[in-house]
Amino acid sequence: MSDIFREVDEDLRRDQIMRFWKRHGGLVIGAAILVVAATAGNVGWKHWRTTRMEERTAVLSQALSTLRPADENARPDTKAAADALAAASAKLGGGHADIARLYEAGLRARDGQRDQAVALYDQVAGAAEADPMMRDLATLMSVQLQLDTGDAAALRTRLSPLLKAGNAWKASATEASALLAVRAGDTAGAAALFKELSEDSTAPQALRARATELAALYAATK
Repeated sequence: MSDIFREVDEDLRRDQIMRFWKRHGGLVIGAAILVVAATAGNVGWKHWRTTRMEERTAVLSQALSTLRPADENARPDTKAAADALAAASAKLGGGHADIARLYEAGLRARDGQRDQAVALYDQVAGAAEADPMMRDLATLMSVQLQLDTGDAAALRTRLSPLLKAGNAWKASATEASALLAVRAGDTAGAAALFKELSEDSTAPQALRARATELAALYAATK
């Protein structure tokens, strides 16, 4: 008798499976296809992104290679390198383009093209899609190039967000702010900023040592 019940039970389950498949088989197949497609798409996207990143890195590396002449005794052609970086940034997107502009700006500044360098730094600083740390660095570099010529009050305003605790460029921004205070005739403000920097344990030792001397100098002239 048990064999008969087992056969009946198996027939019922088979009938239930057949009914379920007739009713929902299309959905099951569709869902399976979507899962496979999504998996394949995700893998494909990751591969494309990796390949794209490698291509962009290669373009940037090729532009920077101009700074490494074949003859070790020869001086790097900074103009050619800057021009190559400008061409590279036009091809690249995202962070790679910003890095190319920062490198180019540094080379332009080294060659005495301060206005061009400032424009490049300001372009990165004003790019909403750029990495915040990179934007802050570009702001700092732009201000540093204008310490002697720019509007001191406007430049100090630009630096104020960088003076917040935890900012990667706080120490350098503090020093630049102090130098701008000196330009504006605010020796007391400069002394206070230099003293703050000299006591900042997170600041590089060279900056702290310089700030200690300058804090003493401007404290004596208050």
